[in-house]
Amino acid sequence: MKPAVKTGLRALYYGMAAAILLFVVGSSWLTWQANEFLNTSPESPGREVVIDIPPGSSFDSVARTLLSKGLITDFKKFRMLGRWKEKLGAVKAGEFLLNTNWKPQQILDVITSGQAMLHKLFIPEGLTWWQIGHLVEDSGLASFESFEKAVHNKALLTKFNIPFDNAEGFLFPNTYLLPRPRAKDAEPIVRSMLSAFWRHVGDKLWPTGPPSPDQLARVVILASMVEKETGADVERERIAGVFANRIRKRMLLQCDPTVIYGLGTAFDGNLTRSHLKDKSNPYNSYALGGLPPGPICSPGLRSLESAATPEQHSLLYFVAKGDGTHQFSSSLKEHNLAVKKFQLHR
Repeated sequence: MKPAVKTGLRALYYGMAAAILLFVVGSSWLTWQANEFLNTSPESPGREVVIDIPPGSSFDSVARTLLSKGLITDFKKFRMLGRWKEKLGAVKAGEFLLNTNWKPQQILDVITSGQAMLHKLFIPEGLTWWQIGHLVEDSGLASFESFEKAVHNKALLTKFNIPFDNAEGFLFPNTYLLPRPRAKDAEPIVRSMLSAFWRHVGDKLWPTGPPSPDQLARVVILASMVEKETGADVERERIAGVFANRIRKRMLLQCDPTVIYGLGTAFDGNLTRSHLKDKSNPYNSYALGGLPPGPICSPGLRSLESAATPEQHSLLYFVAKGDGTHQFSSSLKEHNLAVKKFQLHR
């Protein structure tokens, strides 16, 4: 073989070897970089960071937010991870609680799984819809105005079989874990409360399906009165029985909480004789017969159960004893003696 040919082959051989070596080194370096990115968190120890992803956000815009918040260290590599996992179009909207100590894969999993941050909202028994609305506003989740609008939403009332012009009585008392609604809109929160009513109450009291509108209205109104009259579980069926007996005998119910509800937010804490005589108040059970036109609060499950199955007895009166319980009587004479004992002499 001629020297020139040997020299050319030798150069080709070394060139190919160098190219292979560069490819191997380059691949190893890229692999090392990828592993370094995937297995290293931005900070240690980390810190919690909340990000809010608006609906319709692109993967790139979210990745840039993550980079600016110190949750990832490299935009391009995070995007490559998203492409490799086929998650570029899977980013979810919502509020997410992340941590700078998390590795990129965990960050990607959370923002594409829809596991939005949840907020605790506790609603106790016996509150009116406007008291609940103020609790919601105080929580920072939604505005009172949007809550008021939602509880009067006719479409929602129809969907949840509510036979009144608002959702009073059906905003089920419970502890809720809720994602933050967009634009402080309370409708998703109200939906959750109405769903909870039928999930907890409907399945227990009416397992075969919703009752008639009249029966449903009667039970919820009566339950709301029981809820406002006593906090003692052992008395709930008995008090429901007293109201049932008075209705049957066409007696006035004479329930202070109904009068107070009718006064609304104007009530200053002082229930007067003029309030009890005011027939313009449709909730005045001292002046108007029968049940009030609607619930006066959102009752708990025990009050709803007692209203559905009142205790059978001959009692017609009760008066607070001052210890959280009541003295019950069958006659006005017995009742007056009980009032003298527990109220006038207290």
